[in-house]
Amino acid sequence: MNQPFFDHKTNPQLPHEAMLEWAEKKPHDLFLRQIKNREFTDYSFADVVDKALRLVSALQEMGIKPKDRVALISKNCAEWFITDLALMLGDFVSVPIFPTAGLDTIEHCLTHSESKVLIVGKLDNSEATQQAITNLPDILTIAFDYDSAAKCQYQFEVLLTTHNPSSFKAEHNDNTLMSIVYTSGTSGLPKGAMLTFGGFSHASKHLINHIGMQQDDRLFSYLPLAHITERVYILGSAFFGGIQTAFPESLDTFIEDVKMHRPTLFISVPRLWTVFQQRIQDKLPQKKLAILLKIPFVSGLIKRKLADGLGLDKARVLGCGSAPVSASLLKWYESIGLNITEAWGMTETFAYSTLNHPYRSDKVGSVGAAGPGVELKIADDEEILVRGDSLFAGYYKNDEATAETFNKDGWLHTGDIGSIDSEGFLTIQGRKKDTFKTAKGKFVAPVPIEKHIFDLSNLEMMCLIGSGLPGPILLAVPHAYPNFDQARYERTALKNLETINDGLESHEKLKGILMIKEPWSIENGILTPTLKIKRHVLEKKYHDFASNWPQDKKIIWE
Repeated sequence: MNQPFFDHKTNPQLPHEAMLEWAEKKPHDLFLRQIKNREFTDYSFADVVDKALRLVSALQEMGIKPKDRVALISKNCAEWFITDLALMLGDFVSVPIFPTAGLDTIEHCLTHSESKVLIVGKLDNSEATQQAITNLPDILTIAFDYDSAAKCQYQFEVLLTTHNPSSFKAEHNDNTLMSIVYTSGTSGLPKGAMLTFGGFSHASKHLINHIGMQQDDRLFSYLPLAHITERVYILGSAFFGGIQTAFPESLDTFIEDVKMHRPTLFISVPRLWTVFQQRIQDKLPQKKLAILLKIPFVSGLIKRKLADGLGLDKARVLGCGSAPVSASLLKWYESIGLNITEAWGMTETFAYSTLNHPYRSDKVGSVGAAGPGVELKIADDEEILVRGDSLFAGYYKNDEATAETFNKDGWLHTGDIGSIDSEGFLTIQGRKKDTFKTAKGKFVAPVPIEKHIFDLSNLEMMCLIGSGLPGPILLAVPHAYPNFDQARYERTALKNLETINDGLESHEKLKGILMIKEPWSIENGILTPTLKIKRHVLEKKYHDFASNWPQDKKIIWE
């Protein structure tokens, strides 16, 4: 029989306390599964706690004191969980850094947080990290045992084998600072959000109870743990719920890795759900798929085969968040038997605010209703305000920004604009800052238009720009089909452009579409580490070109 989350001796409790309890209660049960050389390297609850306490001893011997900051840059792996637990147990403040961060961001996070130690793990490219280590020689460095890690002063495994488990007892409460998470904002240098043990615990436990997670569930951790969504939804759920969690070996083996673990709970971002859809449609064109899904006996077979092909045949809850997602994409997944719960939150709310769970098809297009412990309201200027027991404590060394974020009644200004329907379901129109004014002097909200375009078209990525322009211009990255027919694609795009413009106010109508040559990525500076598009970067890059858009052209190929 499944054991519910509320099986702990103490409640409420903090994440490290939950882990100590699991290690006592079921020490030999599998907890973490790291795929290496196509096989699982397994860690029991007792293993994880033992290694974490050994790391505490090692850091203490290096002279690291309680409340000191310890930074961590790595792709997801079992060692990431072990390290985060160690920092909680040792009363150190964790400073996670995105593994795709550039040199400026890495140095900013390290110096602004005054980190004493940098722990380095799996990286696709270690050059920026290595340069930061060279530039900041006073910071102690530790490397996980992966070939892709930067060169460091100490090796993780050596430290664990040469130190005994610490007997130090950290005294934490709800207000104790647990972590400084630097937001991957779409503009400017990231701000350090101060996250407390209480906020993290409330968000994680509300989520576990609302979803109905069980101890025999399985999680798969691959979205960056430096991002609050993965930290709460996966690490928090794993710690509090005692849920087995696996980690991929590499991006190249990702789907096979998911198949090896067969998670029962799986979350992703819109960009990856779109990639999965396009992979399926490349092998099984939509027209053929639609016909097969109408045949009763064949329909069930096709749905099982598609879920199995993604490694999601055992998944009972699927999630999506971190960026706006098209309702048509979610409806498409529903058509193949995969219901995806859309959720909404931000670093400042521990990624936990609303979710469409239990899944309601009629509410697709909204981001769901407020979760337990969360209050929502819409301000006079349509900004979404949030209040609850899982809010951040403010921005590190930035009292001015903190004061701007909260009002006198404790409501947090999210910066998003939206509306709430009669059943409490929230629909987001976009960021207040994303709304731009064209040369005609009227404001345009780009996100609803982009969602409508996505519903009609096969675009890899898109972004509407228009600040100070005669009219909005759509920047579009076409999906790279096999045997791509540019002329046919352009005819379809023109038809879709006319359909879109027919439903828009005169000042909102698109002047044209610029088909982008090079896909946007984190590496070329267009996407944030959580795959959000930096609209301001594209506005700047294409402003002059769009200002001189030829009157006789509707579509231009870059």
